[in-house]
This record gives sequence, C-alpha cells and structure tokens, in this order.
Amino acid sequence: QVHSVESGGGSVQAGGSLRLSCSGSGLNFSEYAVGWFRQAPGREREGVASIDSAGVGYVNRTTYTESAKGRFTISGDSAKGIIYLELTSLRLEDTAMYYCATDRLTIGKDRHLGRGAIPPASDFAFWGQGTQVTVSS
Repeated sequence: QVHSVESGGGSVQAGGSLRLSCSGSGLNFSEYAVGWFRQAPGREREGVASIDSAGVGYVNRTTYTESAKGRFTISGDSAKGIIYLELTSLRLEDTAMYYCATDRLTIGKDRHLGRGAIPPASDFAFWGQGTQVTVSS
C-alpha cells in the first residue's frame, strides 16, 4: 500500500512560483510512476507532469503537458521518498487542487509515456488528499 501526502500549495500572484512536495511511504521509485494532476472547479482532473524510473529501461523519465512545459519541473529524491513539482511563471489558469498519484509502472502506462503523454488518472491507484494552488492577478 502506498500513501502519499502533498504539501506546498498556497496563494501567489501571477508570475510567482511554488514548490509542491509529494511524500510517499511504501513507494519504490524503481517500480512506480508518479504523476501530478490538477483539478479546477467544474473541470476534469488533468495530468500536469509525471516521472518514472528504470522499470522498463528509462531512468528518471519526465513527461509534461504542453501547458506545463518550460514552466513546471518535476523531480524526485528517492532517498527521502519525495517527488517535487516546481511551479514557475504561474498563471491564473493554473489555479486548481493539485494531486500526487502513484502506481506501478506498467506496460500500459509506458505506452502513454513513450509517446510523451501522461497516463490518464484512471491508471493511478494511489492518490493523496491534494494541495490547493491559487493564483491571483
């Protein structure tokens, strides 16, 4: 069983930065994929970034949605069991609840990741409670 806890959210002005953290217990980074998703009120949950390791031959492969590329950075500290999501140049439309999701790196997930796409939320079994990011003008 994997338990993850997000932290680091807050309120910032447009153009500002935040660093989100996902602390995972029971998480083996060599076997799991970790994704950051977000959900704004009235909208579907969407993937933002993901990171996976050498389960199928890739080491620290990172994947981003178009809106995140160049602004967000996902990274991991396997020794501490923490996945980070650095948010920079924040925009009003980045306002959402941000969730950390984890699950084993499967062939199905790898098919998405191999095409540069984040697997859908339904592919991840373990979710944290979320941390709110609010961007104001």
